[in-house]
Amino acid sequence: MKNCLGKLKPLLYIGFIKLEQMSKNERTHTSKELAQYIEATNSITKPWLLVQLRLKKLQERRATLTNDVYTKELEDIYQDLMNLGEWWRGIEDEVF
Repeated sequence: MKNCLGKLKPLLYIGFIKLEQMSKNERTHTSKELAQYIEATNSITKPWLLVQLRLKKLQERRATLTNDVYTKELEDIYQDLMNLGEWWRGIEDEVF
């Protein structure tokens, strides 16, 4: 798991999702709120937002997963993100 998290370190902030544990005083969006945002902005065709949604859902389920299952799912999400390539090229103003 440490190896996978190390690879993800620069990617932990994607949009408004933070994968790492946040302090109890910080407000995070729920997967439901993110899904509503994706739907409201007709962004279902934006794969980086779908990756965010998967990360958020994984974060919400973390307490119920074994380390092995969590690591496997995180690695799957990471691989899908890497398969997107440099998706932001040419649309930086839209996504950052």
